[in-house]
Amino acid sequence: MQTRFTAAQLADADIRDADAILRACVHCGFCLATCPTYVQLGDELDSPRGRIYLIKDMLEGDRTPSAKVAGHIDRCLSCLSCMTTCPSGVDYMHLVDIARARIETRLVRPVGERFLRGMLAAVLPRPAVFRLALIAGALARPFRRLFPARWRAALALVPPRIVPLSSGDRPQTFPASGARRKRVAILPGCAQQILRPAINEAATRVLTRMGCEVVVPEGLACCGALVHHMGRSEDARVSARAVVRAFHDALDDGGLDAVVVTASGCGTMVKDYAHLLRGDAEFGARAAKIAALARDVSEVIDDLGLAGAAAGTVAPSLPVVAYHAACSLAHGQRIRETPARLLSSAGFVVREPVDAHLCCGSAGTYNMLRSELAEPLRARKAAALAELGADVIATGNIGCLTQLAGAAPVPVVHTVELLDWATGGPPPSELATHKPRARPRLGND
Repeated sequence: MQTRFTAAQLADADIRDADAILRACVHCGFCLATCPTYVQLGDELDSPRGRIYLIKDMLEGDRTPSAKVAGHIDRCLSCLSCMTTCPSGVDYMHLVDIARARIETRLVRPVGERFLRGMLAAVLPRPAVFRLALIAGALARPFRRLFPARWRAALALVPPRIVPLSSGDRPQTFPASGARRKRVAILPGCAQQILRPAINEAATRVLTRMGCEVVVPEGLACCGALVHHMGRSEDARVSARAVVRAFHDALDDGGLDAVVVTASGCGTMVKDYAHLLRGDAEFGARAAKIAALARDVSEVIDDLGLAGAAAGTVAPSLPVVAYHAACSLAHGQRIRETPARLLSSAGFVVREPVDAHLCCGSAGTYNMLRSELAEPLRARKAAALAELGADVIATGNIGCLTQLAGAAPVPVVHTVELLDWATGGPPPSELATHKPRARPRLGND
């Protein structure tokens, strides 16, 4: 794609990045068929190729984005399926981030929208505040029909039960069982430690069982992903610096073999810290070091070898699992086969839907800000998973788990919870009384 940025514009690092990304696009259109919003709406401006044209026009002309242009960019889920499909390697992820930052700083949104976006940015990254908001949401949920549509969407996602806090998310060190093979630090996450602390508990048990010393560093904060995808780039950098500082301190204290992330949306963000903090004189080099150490929990377990887990009381009859590939894991981190393969190695029968590449509609705050599109995507994904006739759905991201839990006919758990159970840990609470039913064998069993 030909671009026409001026020399003055190209002095800006973001514009230089955008110029290189835009020039890589050859207009082929392969991205259209795998874009959830294009599949749903059929409007090319709601496809990656269409958005690329809009972004090019906005940046080249140094224009204040219109509400129409912002609407098309806002409707992007950042699922990154287009990047998996693109034969030219267009870095759409960073291009749409640049566009969102431009929209956030220049477009004056309607008051109600500004308030909701500001509230989500203020509440979700702060675990204590988020927990209080969930308690208030649980009280308001029976009356959600009285609220505006977008507030109703947020209230619908409030879990029916607010789980107790876990002591495992506090700063501490968990010793390895037996000889230490690795020393790793784990990111508790912000929303995840409130919505489902059992995920990090399961990850810690599996990793220590496999010979890892697991450190929860002091001073950890939100990774910055939630605000970053809302266009609040500076807020994201503030969060990233705090995370980098905490992990770097742990690295200095005793070395680290990996920074383990159990929420794949956070993992994609942490792995991109070198880009986010490029040019930062104080944190740039440290950010690159932490990004290089970042690993999804499935990667670390795979590196260690699942057979290395100490044998415990293995479940005598494991359920059939429908595996939902979180977009941030499959497309953002390019980890596609590892989680399902680990589940199979652990003894589960694993089935995957034919439309595995399409997003479930969670996408951070998308299911609250764009519920009119997120809800049909959730229904489509839940139906595709239900057709597999499984006993449980496994996924690697808390956002997907929360999104699907309200629509799926069977429990939805994190992949690491099942791996923990199969290697000697307790079953996920949703499966504690599980009795597998007879299931027809499918062709991929």
